[in-house]
Amino acid sequence: MTKRIRLLILVPATLALFAAAVPLPAADRPVPDLPAPVTDADYMATDPAMVALGRLLFWDPVLSGNRNIACATCHHPRFGTSDGVSLSMGEGGIGLGPERRGDPADLPEQRIPRNAPALFNLGATAFTTLFHDGRIEADPAKPNGLRTPLDDEMVQGFSGVLSAQTMFPVLAPDEMAGHYGENDVSKAVRSGQLTGPGGAWDLIAARVAAIPAYRQGFEAALPEVAAGRPIAFTDISNAIAEFMAVEWRSDDSPFDSHLRGEAPLTGAAARGMALFYGPAGCSNCHSGPFQTDHGFHAMGVPQLGPGKAERFESHSRDEGRFRVTGRAEDFAAFRTPSLRNVIATAPYGHDGSHRDLTAFLRFHADPVAGLAGYDRAQPVLPPLESKPDWAEMDNPEERARLAAAVVTPPVVLSEAEIADLMAFLASLTDPVALSGRMGIPETVPSGLPVDR
Repeated sequence: MTKRIRLLILVPATLALFAAAVPLPAADRPVPDLPAPVTDADYMATDPAMVALGRLLFWDPVLSGNRNIACATCHHPRFGTSDGVSLSMGEGGIGLGPERRGDPADLPEQRIPRNAPALFNLGATAFTTLFHDGRIEADPAKPNGLRTPLDDEMVQGFSGVLSAQTMFPVLAPDEMAGHYGENDVSKAVRSGQLTGPGGAWDLIAARVAAIPAYRQGFEAALPEVAAGRPIAFTDISNAIAEFMAVEWRSDDSPFDSHLRGEAPLTGAAARGMALFYGPAGCSNCHSGPFQTDHGFHAMGVPQLGPGKAERFESHSRDEGRFRVTGRAEDFAAFRTPSLRNVIATAPYGHDGSHRDLTAFLRFHADPVAGLAGYDRAQPVLPPLESKPDWAEMDNPEERARLAAAVVTPPVVLSEAEIADLMAFLASLTDPVALSGRMGIPETVPSGLPVDR
């Protein structure tokens, strides 16, 4: 008898149970209802001058408090625009990717609580909510069009959510700002000075403005800066957003060729596509041209690392969307990730709980059983003596809470069908986007080292 496994899907229970009981033979599956192909109209407009500035700023460590970490440190094309580890090491780390280690002279206080997400297609206008918990969202009712944890402290001038997301890493002590008291930026963050004269953003903008190449570049790109307005942090973040939108636009995969009628998928990839958009139910969450509904779902992913606790809290939980909304039904729910180039973006899950994509699919077959038998060798965790990585998984009550949050039913798929799904996921790979269109600059205007 063919071995079969249970794969979690987000569909009404009756449909899921029917699919589990009566899986369709491959030859009898209907042609799936596919999304429309991606076009230029799906992406934000960009200015080549701002893109060029953003490229340099993305790779320049000058934006970090201690001038030792760039955006690229944790979002590197070598690791699928992430960093190849489950939980990043920001301030206090040395090296790149899985080889990154704590600096013995200035050890990190803890790991970054969540996996560094990939950057593909974030310039698409469909992406109006960012971060694993969606704590930054487009909101036309707000004066600046954005809803963020800073709320009324948010300044105007961010071009959108992709630009505004840059404010979080530069203000986070464990990511880019630096430990308390180490530099002017970290001191400003500690004192709560974020905006205005002497605020963290103002200090970073002043650093950039003091470098002639950047000052001249912004004067050429922005008439108001040429007319005398000081360079603002929002100018920097807008430039980085435009660069990311161009550099990692991803719509030239075999799947895109299929959608455009240029080269149909065949064999295992075609069978996997029929499953993905059909009886496996994957597309109920991973919907649309970028394979995400931009929604939030509790999928029972094991909790590891320091969690998301306030300074006055002692737990290691990551309550996900609940911390943003306060709604009980959002406990342990995280944003549905896009699956573009997913083969190259390991580890997987909001905290990188799985290094292997097939293992991650198998875990989704039955998260409750998966939590009980979870293989703790799955994460990629460079050594760091800090807050224990497994505090929540060692707590039976917390494991039970994660299991109880899962409300979606399973579907039965064979091993051959899992292989077909993996073939379809591979068809979402875009080599141009993976390598980047402009690549790594040889140097950056600050003269600081570039992570290569």
